[in-house]
Amino acid sequence: MPDGHIASPGAFSVTPRAAAEIAAIAERQGRPGAGLRVSVSAGGCSGMQYGFDLADAPEADDLVVEQDGVRVLVDNVSLEFLSGSRLEWHEALMGSHFKVENPLATSGCGCGVSFAV
Repeated sequence: MPDGHIASPGAFSVTPRAAAEIAAIAERQGRPGAGLRVSVSAGGCSGMQYGFDLADAPEADDLVVEQDGVRVLVDNVSLEFLSGSRLEWHEALMGSHFKVENPLATSGCGCGVSFAV
């Protein structure tokens, strides 16, 4: 792979259920083989927020996590806030969404997308 680098163990992980959902979303969007970019930016009700977007290829400085043939991409800046985290797919009666289990977060918000470090 010319761009990106493969994740070292413990840097960021993806559950098999999350990988299956990424593949299904990419297929529905007409972008089979696309990966999911996970990012962190300032904002949200707790100070930082997660972002999720499909990406066709990694950037040069991306961490690339592969699970069951699906790629998740994390840029170096976001990785500072995501180190040791796990991406999960959460299903509930009120809706389904990606959820980041982040050991660096000191608090979170009810929305599940916003956190503080």
